[in-house]
Amino acid sequence: MITKDFVQDVFDHVAEQSALGVGCVTGVDGLFAFADPNVSDCTPGFYEPIMCLVLQGTKEAQIGGRIIRYTAGDTLVVSHAVHVESAVIQASVEAPYVALALKLDLALARSLYDEIGGIGEPTKELHSMNVDKGDAALVDAVVRLYQLSRDPIEARALAPLVLKEIHFRLLRARHGAMLRQLLRHESAASRISKAIANIRANFKTQIPVADLAAESGMSASAFHEHFKAVTSTTPLQYQKELRLMEARRLLTLGSLTVAATAYDVGYESPTQFSREFSRKFGVSPSDLRGTALTGA
Repeated sequence: MITKDFVQDVFDHVAEQSALGVGCVTGVDGLFAFADPNVSDCTPGFYEPIMCLVLQGTKEAQIGGRIIRYTAGDTLVVSHAVHVESAVIQASVEAPYVALALKLDLALARSLYDEIGGIGEPTKELHSMNVDKGDAALVDAVVRLYQLSRDPIEARALAPLVLKEIHFRLLRARHGAMLRQLLRHESAASRISKAIANIRANFKTQIPVADLAAESGMSASAFHEHFKAVTSTTPLQYQKELRLMEARRLLTLGSLTVAATAYDVGYESPTQFSREFSRKFGVSPSDLRGTALTGA
């Protein structure tokens, strides 16, 4: 159960770490706490495979043409690493946005797959990001995991059991359908996940889409179709987003020139890089260089 005292405890933890609007780690690996007393602008970023429980306030994410809104009591499940634009849309000093996010352990999930029993999949199109009201058992498990994180001894002894429970409940949840598909050996979702990992590991170099399709055991047309169904974008656009996000990070450090940054992330033309960067972030690379990034 989410109580006011629990929400305050999570908020205080983030505030103590001077991480309001950014988020911070907890005493359990992979569990993060977020709090923000302010609404925020829509900012681009990559969501890793995670689950998020909103304790207070509301956040909104956009992926492709979908708008996903999650509010107090909702759980968000992200099965694949995807590019999104998100913003805190409901928060105030009196009632800040507060949430807990857990990085999904796909190896742990796979170990539980045979135990979840037969669950019929919905006939509608599956998505890599889904939200639903968290059932009482799942919410209780996430709350207990955070409470364990406050005591190193309890966290070391008991967190693995609660983590197993959370993954089990996510696999059985209605909005865990894509996660279940991902864990099926040689499913399209699983093959696209491997292609995503390949692109992310080699985003600075040109990877022919035909090679990605062949490695996935699909025709080029089938690969494009499944890749876009999962990520809401094309392989080339996915790679471009990775390059631009990494460029933004490098530019804020201020150690490289704009041209050097462009070449470092894989662009052959600094002019093209500057044009695409400005279109993406609404600011030129030279203006951003050396400035600190903030935001939820």
